[in-house]
Amino acid sequence: MAETPVHIPVMLERTLELLAPALEREGAVLVDATLGLGGHAEAALERHAGLTLVGLDRDTDALARAGERLAAFGDRVHLVHTVYSGLRTALDGLGIESVSAVLFDLGVSSMQLDQAERGFAYAQDAPLDMRMDRTRSVTAASILAEYPEDELRRIFYAYGEEKLAPRYARRIVQARAEHPIERSSQLVDLIAQATPRAVQRAGHPAKRVFQALRIEVNGELEALEAALPAALDALALGGRIVVLAYQSLEDRIVKRELAARTRSTAPSGLPIELPEHRPEFALLVRGAELADDAERARNPRAVPVRLRAAERVREAA
Repeated sequence: MAETPVHIPVMLERTLELLAPALEREGAVLVDATLGLGGHAEAALERHAGLTLVGLDRDTDALARAGERLAAFGDRVHLVHTVYSGLRTALDGLGIESVSAVLFDLGVSSMQLDQAERGFAYAQDAPLDMRMDRTRSVTAASILAEYPEDELRRIFYAYGEEKLAPRYARRIVQARAEHPIERSSQLVDLIAQATPRAVQRAGHPAKRVFQALRIEVNGELEALEAALPAALDALALGGRIVVLAYQSLEDRIVKRELAARTRSTAPSGLPIELPEHRPEFALLVRGAELADDAERARNPRAVPVRLRAAERVREAA
């Protein structure tokens, strides 16, 4: 495997600060649901000597690299090859009923971005792959080859929030009738040709299309919608969750789920709130917290991050 630079994890100190009260408990278990290269996990294990880690990742390359990085922690570390929606199944397989903390660091990982051959970056020519889990068969190239025009339009709208979705979908269908679209440079050129000059000045025209394809290839939003409830349900009393999201679609899902879990379920008009109607969770930060200026300057990948966090304050009914 080619060497991949080790990157500073985004909002590392703030994440560990928020999780610390849960990780300091005897027998604490942390689920890193998006292990990546293991930066957050390594720091947590170093600071909390009694901590057990369950690391999940769909990317087998990431698991291998994180396994090497975390090998010194021995049997305190359990790595599982699964998308984060498989969190409950992974815990059941390890005989773990509840956990102390869960971390989600969403989106494409540093390693995946840095490996040009993975096809995630529109700025580098590579095969249009974009699979986080390379054991799966669907790629960005296969989507561009097989999806009808209306489906391409739908994913560009829904997952890229792209206003020019109809124009791009139509151009792709026209182009693929002449030759396969298999490399990122081909797709970038197609999009550039179909983009009005005035729009091009507003930013790279391929950014939102590449995001939409990546989300579709990996089923990211559907996985997140299943994973968040499972993660919250797995938290013991006093357990904490931190979620780092990098684009608005992910953040809306996180915001919606945490809002639902931090609201009272008491019917309106009830004179008092019964214990079983009290919220199960309390928010730990107001709204979405951003990286500070110093971290943004040091680590450009922290610029778009939105952090949300919550603590279980009542057992589930």
